[in-house]
Amino acid sequence: MGNSLFKLTSLNLNGIRSATSKGLEGWLATHRPDCICVQEVKAQAPDVSGRFEALAGLQGHFHFAEKKGYSGVGVYTRHEPSEVVAGFDGGEFDAEGRWVELRFDTPQRKLSLISAYFPSGSSGEERQLAKYRFLDLMAPHLKALRQQREFILCGDINIAHQNIDLKNWRSNQKNSGFLPEERAWMTTLLTDGGLVDVYRQLQPEATETAYTWWSNRGQAYANNVGWRLDYHLATPALAAQAKREAVYKEEKFSDHAPLTIEYSFKL
Repeated sequence: MGNSLFKLTSLNLNGIRSATSKGLEGWLATHRPDCICVQEVKAQAPDVSGRFEALAGLQGHFHFAEKKGYSGVGVYTRHEPSEVVAGFDGGEFDAEGRWVELRFDTPQRKLSLISAYFPSGSSGEERQLAKYRFLDLMAPHLKALRQQREFILCGDINIAHQNIDLKNWRSNQKNSGFLPEERAWMTTLLTDGGLVDVYRQLQPEATETAYTWWSNRGQAYANNVGWRLDYHLATPALAAQAKREAVYKEEKFSDHAPLTIEYSFKL
């Protein structure tokens, strides 16, 4: 049986040079996603030029940060988009390279695949406040987008939504990534916001197998002391077409693991 499903992967690279040096291209060639949304490219256009425009036959489209070696998102795809939208707020977060949207529109439908990198607030109060500003902008943006088109947003959201989304939930309730306000934002997005957490739709109770990020401190990875920070957030019609999911842990390209979900739609 050929792969008739649309295979969509999300991966925080923690640096494209680093991830490719750890075998990412070989994995993409074997794994053969139709599309991979990447975050934390940590490179600028000149770094990507002549080396990373395409990986394993997938063509890349990017939104880089102005600051060197920081943030940056991309989407590598087998299919030519009808339009590429880089950025979403026209302000502080576009300067940080956090949103690239590939549109695959036809006369019959409007459909987007998005790679987004939500800020981390773990470095201190200043970045936590930036994270809240980002969330305040992102919620209405996604709501408006949902009224215009079907989409799947893949990304490092930097929020573990529920207790089952991280190993040490009790001791992390005052830490960025699991603060009550962040979790409430996520709940609102998945109710009033009308979006679906696709992994949770397929795996409503998974805990240990759900994690996608591990701290580099101590033996977090070896002991699977992880967090689920990477998501596919989809409009209901696309979420309904999700068939199977996988978090890939056989090789380590980054401090995040690739999250792949296969869908029954075609571009």
